[in-house]
Amino acid sequence: MTAPQKKNTLLYNIIFVVVGGALLLFLLRAPEESTARMPYNDDHERFYSMAKKEAEKFCESCHNPEGDVPLAPDHPPKYRCLFCHKKVER
Repeated sequence: MTAPQKKNTLLYNIIFVVVGGALLLFLLRAPEESTARMPYNDDHERFYSMAKKEAEKFCESCHNPEGDVPLAPDHPPKYRCLFCHKKVER
């Protein structure tokens, strides 16, 4: 191997380690999950046996401005509820 090739290889290895370290540091500093999980209670129990997209069709029947549990006005889009509100592990 010639000297320029060794320098290039060393440079690429250094860049790889720096980028990998930066990504690792970024991921380790990410905040903990803070979104409430879907409770496992009488109201939600039947949804645990359904697939996510199937269960999400029923969320707005209770979680709407006139429903039992209204959502905050600044709540994000309501069509992918179980993307954030994951099921509780039983």
